[in-house]
Amino acid sequence: MDFPFDAPTHCAPWVNTPIDTSEPSIARVYDAVLGGKDNFAADREVALKFLEVPGAQVTPFDNRRWLKRVTQWLVGQARIRQIIDLGSGLPTTSSIHEFAGQVADDVRVVYVDNDPSVLAHGRALLATSDNTTVVTGDVCDTDALLTDPDLLNLIDVERPFAVLLASVLHHLPDGEDQRVAAHLRAHLRPGCYLAIANFHNPGPSDPRARAIESALVDGGLGSGWVRPWPQHRMYFGDLDLVPPGLCPVNEWRPDNETPDSSPVHHLYIGGVGYRPEAGLDYS
Repeated sequence: MDFPFDAPTHCAPWVNTPIDTSEPSIARVYDAVLGGKDNFAADREVALKFLEVPGAQVTPFDNRRWLKRVTQWLVGQARIRQIIDLGSGLPTTSSIHEFAGQVADDVRVVYVDNDPSVLAHGRALLATSDNTTVVTGDVCDTDALLTDPDLLNLIDVERPFAVLLASVLHHLPDGEDQRVAAHLRAHLRPGCYLAIANFHNPGPSDPRARAIESALVDGGLGSGWVRPWPQHRMYFGDLDLVPPGLCPVNEWRPDNETPDSSPVHHLYIGGVGYRPEAGLDYS
């Protein structure tokens, strides 16, 4: 077992959480695929299997660009000033609070994860930020998550907020993914948003979907299920969808940084749902 650093006795409990470098971590595998340095041999082994699938290497970058467009649309068009990023992963050079800050400087962002690597890095990087924090939490326990005192220090859940859930639900087993999505929807008041993106299985037309699933689930990570469009649509339940709806992420309000072609265009899809609030334009 390795530890991120030697923790003094007055530190919070998360600091003393050991990091098991012998087992792959979702956040560290993602970091390895992106070419980061915060990963270990076990993570790189899974990442290499994933990268053997033709074209798979572009999906994490498509995801980051989608998150940027979604975040900036939420802040600029929907005037959201509170964002909760669930399963946020390791900090990158392009994080949600930075995307938001390019549009407005008063956006509060809470990153939530249960990976000790994420918590150690995130809290160190964000220690001087008044509008951003990292919270220990499990996406499967949404009730505890959205009543966490540290989260509530920044997020007023009585006012509109947005939840980002990118590349998270495909790591939950069938049934659990729908339960978590339903619980999150139940917490959304009018004016709130839920952004979701995951791997997509378009069917027999593209066998790489199953190859991605095999690389992740059978390759050592134990999760990363690639599901058909109807299951993705069910995540949004009774929420309305911001146009253009649920679609390949590169088709969601593309800008001049969005690739106009991708070898895995239909293998990663996303959308933004909302609870309408009177008087707001969601176009």
